[in-house]
Amino acid sequence: MAVLNKIRERSIFLIIIIALALFSFVLADVIRNGGFSSSKGENTVATVGGENIDRTEFAKQVDLYSKQLGPNASTMQAVNRVYDAKVREVVLAQQFEKLGIEVSPEQLKATMALQLEGNPTFSDENGTFSEQKLQEYLANIKASSPQAYEQWKNYEDQVALAAKETQYFNMIKAGVGATLLEGKQAYLLENNTVDVEYVKIPWTAVDESEAQVSKDEIKAYIKAHPDKYTVEAGRDLQYVLFEEKASDADVEDMKAEVAAMAENRVESGDTLLGLKNSKNLETFVNANSDVRYDGNYKFKKNLPKDFADELFNLNKGEVYGPYRDGNTLKLSRLEDTKSMPDSAKARHILISYTGLQTATDVERTEEEAKQLADSLASVLRRDRNKFTDFATTYSADKVSGAKGGDLGFFTPGRMVPVFNDYVFQNNEGDLGVVKSQFGFHIIDIQEQTDKEKAVKLATIVREIEASEKTTNDLFAETTKFEIAASKGDFAELAKSSDLTARPVKGVKALDENIPGVGRQRSIVSWAFNEETNVGDVKRFDVPQGYVVVQVTGENEKGLMNVEDASITATPIIKNNKKAEILKSRIKGNTLAEIAQNQGVQIQTSNALNLKSPTLTGAGNEPEVVGAAFSLKEGATSAPLQGKNGVYVVKVVKRNEATPLDNYKAFSFQESNKRTSGVNTKAYNALKEATEIEDNRSRFY
Repeated sequence: MAVLNKIRERSIFLIIIIALALFSFVLADVIRNGGFSSSKGENTVATVGGENIDRTEFAKQVDLYSKQLGPNASTMQAVNRVYDAKVREVVLAQQFEKLGIEVSPEQLKATMALQLEGNPTFSDENGTFSEQKLQEYLANIKASSPQAYEQWKNYEDQVALAAKETQYFNMIKAGVGATLLEGKQAYLLENNTVDVEYVKIPWTAVDESEAQVSKDEIKAYIKAHPDKYTVEAGRDLQYVLFEEKASDADVEDMKAEVAAMAENRVESGDTLLGLKNSKNLETFVNANSDVRYDGNYKFKKNLPKDFADELFNLNKGEVYGPYRDGNTLKLSRLEDTKSMPDSAKARHILISYTGLQTATDVERTEEEAKQLADSLASVLRRDRNKFTDFATTYSADKVSGAKGGDLGFFTPGRMVPVFNDYVFQNNEGDLGVVKSQFGFHIIDIQEQTDKEKAVKLATIVREIEASEKTTNDLFAETTKFEIAASKGDFAELAKSSDLTARPVKGVKALDENIPGVGRQRSIVSWAFNEETNVGDVKRFDVPQGYVVVQVTGENEKGLMNVEDASITATPIIKNNKKAEILKSRIKGNTLAEIAQNQGVQIQTSNALNLKSPTLTGAGNEPEVVGAAFSLKEGATSAPLQGKNGVYVVKVVKRNEATPLDNYKAFSFQESNKRTSGVNTKAYNALKEATEIEDNRSRFY
């Protein structure tokens, strides 16, 4: 009681302490997120040229686009598509506003008329677009379906936007066409040629030890070429995969379990039949197998390769297994054997009736469909020549109907069961009617290959899975490693535990794939979390089991580090050094002297042009060929650095192109070349010039 009284006496004090603690927590969060005004930022996916893209509206579009992409696409794929579209929309809209580009109501109507031309909903009795029909349609959906009307308004907005884009890019195209003078230059570029002699001293002429590249030189090169070596923020990771898979003991236990299914067993005093004695194999298999019963006959080539002989030679009713096929255990009983063709050619006419998916514009009943199918079959048995006409006229299968009902050759199991059974259990030349979920099929068996033995197997299939004990042991092992790695050397710990630490370099904030474990957006989000530091370790669930991940490096947006840049920078710097060494070694005033001095041969290359600057025997060398065109006939160049070595070139002959009376054709070609990529190039230039703050990684 005394304790309670003391608590009551100090209650106000405790309330104040708790309030201060909560306030400090909230204040810290506010500061971390940029102050009290950051609520707007927390709902902004991106800011494009000062315009915010709202998170709520963006999320709606992502959800809609995800549904369009289907179940195999990831959320990030949808996010990136919507983001790209939205950024493009905003960037261009800002340009339209600056330039005063608008689409008048008359222009929109004209554009809509072109878009809707040929649509029967908006066409008059002559098939021509009708403004009146359009207005009637809009009035109808506005009154009956607000959602449909909203979709229509969105469609109008998209048409208007497309019209503005067309205007904008057409204006740019008008300014990038080629003049007649530029057409002449294009003609000369292709047809002015030179014949040259040259010597090439390859990079291999310099020993590697003479052209060593230091880190300071790489660093200087990076700074001098920032456009080539600017990178996004990235994280370096390493991880260990703990794969969840069945142990040998698990497999043996499963084998015993599957084997027991072959025999009868007693439960609660009742005898339950096993696979050997079951009377209804389809029901038994479906009740005990991870894969449903397959009643198709199979040829030996279609059976599991390692067990084909044993399965194919079973006696009727005999059971084989359990046997391991991939990651499954199987138990099979031979149900039946027969001789049948391994492929057949057939044609069909599908008669549909009301209520089926295939009955798009059919109003006949099932009974009427059966009567029609039987009637047509009766006629066809007397005269097969009418099959093509009947298929074109009556078949609900429009694809085969357009080909006279022809389905070509197919193998057993390709068609629905009743269709398959009729074709492969009857003979070539037979014609009959069967009913499937699509309607009544009139089937004509046109050809069959030679018959071979086939078997019908009732097979229980069980996926091999790790037991609960194995799963628990794996979790314990993973947790133990995670704790130890958080305190010690990750790579050394993995090595001492016979595990492989896999490095992953340069993960970007919007990446979702981790090599070796697939789509793992949660790992990337954690690595870029403000509270995650270099050296931090965390366990993640993955489809294969678990991964324990460590952040090993943090690279901010800016210039690439020396180690990563060295892959491309080192060869360039090394070749620059070799070029200076080779140039200093070249002695002599003529090609013959230089060739003798350097131990190389004089080579020739004729009809060089600037459009395709390729030296015979040396490959593409634009700078060397360009230098050759600057020389007079008979002149020899100074040593020139190329892609593959150092060159000295002598112009043997200059060949001037024959002047043309008119260069309009070349001007036209040049204009087409320039305008073909204008839309993409112009947009990319606008996007690059626009200040964009991308916050996608905060929300996805």
